[in-house]
Amino acid sequence: MLEAARRRGVTSFYFRFRDIIARVGGGPPLQVRGLNVKDINSVIVRPIGRSSLDQAIFRLDALYTMEDLGVHVINKPSAIERSMDKYRSLYLLHKRGIPVPETVVVEDPSIAFEFMRTMPDIVLKPVFGSRGHGSTRISDRDLAWNILREQAFFRHVIYMQRFIPHRRRDIRAFVIGNEVVAAMVRENPESWKTNVAMGAKPKPIKLEGELEDLAIKSTEILGCEVAGVDILLSESGNAYVLEVNSQPGWRGLQSVTKVNIAEKIVDYAILTSKR
Repeated sequence: MLEAARRRGVTSFYFRFRDIIARVGGGPPLQVRGLNVKDINSVIVRPIGRSSLDQAIFRLDALYTMEDLGVHVINKPSAIERSMDKYRSLYLLHKRGIPVPETVVVEDPSIAFEFMRTMPDIVLKPVFGSRGHGSTRISDRDLAWNILREQAFFRHVIYMQRFIPHRRRDIRAFVIGNEVVAAMVRENPESWKTNVAMGAKPKPIKLEGELEDLAIKSTEILGCEVAGVDILLSESGNAYVLEVNSQPGWRGLQSVTKVNIAEKIVDYAILTSKR
């Protein structure tokens, strides 16, 4: 993206959250590398990454402050906050008519175990997580009980979904400004996990019709301007939105599309800058 910005004649630089200095009184409210954040036109947020609860809260606070200072933040911190929380984002999508997998979120392992009577094949996921890390498929009830109790012991919220057979493939749509600029099918013959980070192979696809509308509407509901939407097609042909990633990577997708995704993001940031 830095190179794309340079080609557009835009002065740009990158910084990490640890470079941010926030102040209340006594100076500029937000600085980065000695620069007053008020002097920045746009900030494109890349993955917030692994963080403690303190760090996650502060990083979102810093993005909210940037917005208060008139900086165009892509994506908005409110959109990032909604998208990072799997339960909240899925609830909002379902509320607006987007098909999503049947999901149960509880703290009591006994309640979760009871639901396995009607959901015998489940996927356990962390409420916060990405790239398929930490997701576990379970159909053995004895194993499930042990894992559910362990999650409760370590004070984890139990987030479980009905497993949907899907021929080990799904679709990633890359949306920028209410337009699907590129899309791919991800196939993994070795695993039910279809993330490229988990070994899935990308293949280009042109998204049209209902699937295109599904991707765009999902980003609108969560308020994302740039997002990766994961869509699963069941063996029966039904489409489900699994997740809207507000800080998507595109290395796998870029390898199978002629669209320069970095340039598209930079062009969007220039076009929508308030200054």
